[in-house]
Amino acid sequence: MKKLILPVIILSQFCCTSLWFAGNGVMADLITTFSLKASALGHLTSAVQFGFISGTLSFAILTIADRFPPSRVFFFSALLGALFNLGVIWEGNSLASILGLRFLTGFFLAGIYPVGMKIAADYYEKGLGISLGFLVGALVIGTAFPHLLNGLDLELGWKSVLITTSSLALTGGILLWMLVPNGPYRTAGTGIDLSAFFKVFRNKDFRAAAFGYFGHMWELYTFWAFIPVMLSGYMALHPGINFHIPLLSFAVIGIGGFACVIGGYLSKGLGTKYTAFIALLLSCLCCLTSPLVFSQNSPLLFVIFLLFWGMVVIADSPLFSTLVAHNADSEVKGTALTIVNCIGFSITILSIQLLNWLSQITESTTIYMFLALGPVLGLVALSEKFKHFPGSLKT
Repeated sequence: MKKLILPVIILSQFCCTSLWFAGNGVMADLITTFSLKASALGHLTSAVQFGFISGTLSFAILTIADRFPPSRVFFFSALLGALFNLGVIWEGNSLASILGLRFLTGFFLAGIYPVGMKIAADYYEKGLGISLGFLVGALVIGTAFPHLLNGLDLELGWKSVLITTSSLALTGGILLWMLVPNGPYRTAGTGIDLSAFFKVFRNKDFRAAAFGYFGHMWELYTFWAFIPVMLSGYMALHPGINFHIPLLSFAVIGIGGFACVIGGYLSKGLGTKYTAFIALLLSCLCCLTSPLVFSQNSPLLFVIFLLFWGMVVIADSPLFSTLVAHNADSEVKGTALTIVNCIGFSITILSIQLLNWLSQITESTTIYMFLALGPVLGLVALSEKFKHFPGSLKT
């Protein structure tokens, strides 16, 4: 039975996180159907992120993931997230109501993504980096999945995409609730600890891991949200080139799922911290060199560049989560992961809105260089030594 635990968590995570970019996957249809402005991309993406932040903050303060069976938390979050995602198909929606529905979807994603990592940590104390590599890989492919549904010539309307993602989320929640009991390394919390939000950052090693993650998050979701914009912008710069934007968006995001798994295995030999450092450095270089690649009249080069960027931008995510989990006290591990997610996703709103604003006032491709700010700060944080991972950077 234990052999099935990780596959079930991975499958459930994939199914449930398909809710994340469901709105982005059908954004063009939403803009047309509800007469929205082009700036709706940034606002609707930020609404999900803000909902996730609010959810993680609430879950962290109330120590939900540590006080209650995490599989049950996961199920009810999947159920409610699926319902609010489905609400977008209502024909009477306006921008305000869609923003509210996406906010609530994001709120209950707080009971899916970090809680899924908590469940994995309860089962896999050793080899956690590889386990989280598979888990975050499932998140990545789940995030990309709405683009695939929208891009395949299946004659699916945009409402069918939302119905499908909601159905998947409900299925994932049921599977995890029924097949994954409490893990052997779970330490139940004793009650509400309002000081937990601040207590976890007293640990210097935890702080360094968290700050590295925050730098990574500045870049990640903004890059994902703007992939269709990048592809459209490249076509505008080079007339005659015609990309299939939904399928390429799926490929660029989805390839990161495999990068997470590869990064997990590389970390066994190179070390968790060192592997995360290299991935973050490479994604930083992608940010800085992006205007140069945009200027090249070679669609093949541009697509290869985006695919590579799609790999390195996420490969370090499970590694940061591993560092955070290993450096958090066991009785508040779930809360610690949730807190870090809360702050990390708060940072994504700033980054998304910054690029959203810049894209409205200029057509210059240099705006993507601003994504390098986060990785630079993350690299500085990773240069600190960890007591739990003693020695040089290569640990």
